[in-house]
Formats: sequence, structure tokens, C-alpha cells
Amino acid sequence: MNVWLWGATALLVGIVPCGWIAMRASRVDALVALELAGTVATLVLVLLSEGFNRASYMGVPVVLAFMSLVGSLLIARLIGRHL
Repeated sequence: MNVWLWGATALLVGIVPCGWIAMRASRVDALVALELAGTVATLVLVLLSEGFNRASYMGVPVVLAFMSLVGSLLIARLIGRHL
């Protein structure tokens, strides 16, 4: 294992509190936790692609970064009606 894979493992632990907040908190706080989890997941995938020395794996985090932003904006629009 190299330092990139250790970093990815450490960041994966950071997704657990985001899931806890998403399940237990209010809707607005859950949305913030969802956005943070998307960011952390993107960083984990970047670190994994560097750790495995595969440049072709870098496409997945790029798409995930865009899709998590768009998804969060759509969820925020839907939640805005019910607040």
C-alpha cells in the first residue's frame, strides 16, 4: 500500500458521519451532509486512481463531481418547496 491508498482509506471514514447526519438531522442539514459526502467520495476516487497508477480511472471522479453538484441542486430545489 502507498500513501494514496492510505489517504483514500482515511477519507472513507469521513463518510460515516455524513451518513449519520443525513439520516438523523433536518432536511437542510441532510442536504449539506449529502453534498459533503459527494465531495469526499470524489476525493476518494481521485486518490484511488493515483494509488493504482491508472490515469484512465480519473474519468469517474470527474463525472461524479459534476453529477453530485447537479443532483444536490435538484434536491435543494425539491426541498425548497416543502420548507
